[in-house]
Amino acid sequence: MPHTAAPRLVSARACAGSAKLFNYGNIIAVTVAGVPLFLVTGDVGMATIIAAIMGIVPLVLWFGGSMLVYALNRHHPEPRVGHYTQQAAYRYYALMGSLIVIGTFFPPEILYYRLYWLVAAAILIPWSIRDIIRINREQWHDVAIPEEPDHG
Repeated sequence: MPHTAAPRLVSARACAGSAKLFNYGNIIAVTVAGVPLFLVTGDVGMATIIAAIMGIVPLVLWFGGSMLVYALNRHHPEPRVGHYTQQAAYRYYALMGSLIVIGTFFPPEILYYRLYWLVAAAILIPWSIRDIIRINREQWHDVAIPEEPDHG
């Protein structure tokens, strides 16, 4: 006789939090990346090189971490979590892909990194905040995850 257990519940609050997670990561990564770019002067030197590297490191770290967040949330039992995660990922990965393509040809001047950061921040931060507000305004409900039958 197969054993059927009661379904597990994912709370509405957890669903909404999961939907916001990628957007929070985008905001934090882009904000932290911009700080070192504006702490140095425009003169090319060791400080400029270090600032450019430190401006890229948070973006790269979030690129790796975002893959985990995407993998965990894209096929969430609540479909809206997957939708919001996918939309935030599209924006972030498009900007990071453009950084690799365009940034490869940046001359060793901090101005180009600052301009790229301004464009990325102007796209990601408001759009992520808008999604977070939309997520907060939606009605979220607990989602049942049915247990798989025990075949053992």
